[in-house]
Amino acid sequence: MYNHDKYTLPSNTDLIDVLKKIDSLSITQTVFIKDENGKILCTITDGDIRRGFINGLSLSDSILDFGNKNFSFIEEGKNNYDKLKTFRKKRLKAVPLLNENGELIKIINFSKVKSILPIDAVIMAGGLGSRLKPHTNIVPKPLLKIGGKEIISYNFDRLHQFGIDNQYITINYLGEQIEDFCSSYNDKINFQLIREKEFLGTAGALSLIKEFNNDTVLLMNSDLLTNIDYEDFYKSFIDKKADMMVASIPYPINLPYAIFELNNSDVVSFKEKPSYTYYANAGIYLIKKDLIKSIPKDNFFNATDLMELVINSDKKLIHYPIRGYWLDIGKHEDFEKAQRDIAHINWD
Repeated sequence: MYNHDKYTLPSNTDLIDVLKKIDSLSITQTVFIKDENGKILCTITDGDIRRGFINGLSLSDSILDFGNKNFSFIEEGKNNYDKLKTFRKKRLKAVPLLNENGELIKIINFSKVKSILPIDAVIMAGGLGSRLKPHTNIVPKPLLKIGGKEIISYNFDRLHQFGIDNQYITINYLGEQIEDFCSSYNDKINFQLIREKEFLGTAGALSLIKEFNNDTVLLMNSDLLTNIDYEDFYKSFIDKKADMMVASIPYPINLPYAIFELNNSDVVSFKEKPSYTYYANAGIYLIKKDLIKSIPKDNFFNATDLMELVINSDKKLIHYPIRGYWLDIGKHEDFEKAQRDIAHINWD
């Protein structure tokens, strides 16, 4: 539960009490002043108070006279990429996220958070991990450690970096271990555990979630190790007006021979040792919430089935090439590669 009282004070507070509150906030050093309805009216820092005194204000003046009424903020459910870019560049530590009534939802520290994306995430964590036995005999694959940290926690943290804090975790095999892990992981992430009674494929569990908070849902496998830029991923989804977007990884094919282009048996031309690049499914999807209604309830259903459904419904399915690091930790050699790579992955 977010503690709003830690950062806010009513507009009739004495200036001395405001100073005490600022002093108690070692990181943000910013107090948010609200009216009787909870609407944020201004912000106050040590610098605002100092400038107020320089300009002739006194201890008896209203704190609203000291406050900054033109403060930076983000409005819930809206996107302003230029604003977010500026906040990140300046590494602002106390940007309020406000609802449509101007009430405080939470404080964003852009020295730690990259963005605030209106997305709900669903992380598929119910698989058997059979190819990684015996590691997965008593520990579910998402909780195997890479570089001393659980695989799934890299995904939890990366999503949290981009402000995606509504995270649904689908569980089945050894699911109680994942449930226990989430219960004490990070109180700033809103975890909701979805238990599959039977294995429902890579998208079937979406039908078990009764309500999403946002219009866009991100679906991903829990055994991925990736530093994908979720803001750019989402921006491409919105800009291209897609109904569903799948992240992809390039898969180059280098042929060691000259390849003929034929007309019947005649050689029309040839390419000497050509290279071709194909794009493979990376197991990360953005989906319009309305599409989820098309998934049959409690039935085995894969994300590829949903892709087929989108194509056959004349809706828009596009792909997004991942430009950073990506690895599907499915086999022992993948697990070993992840151990070698983890220290070199750029998470900034």
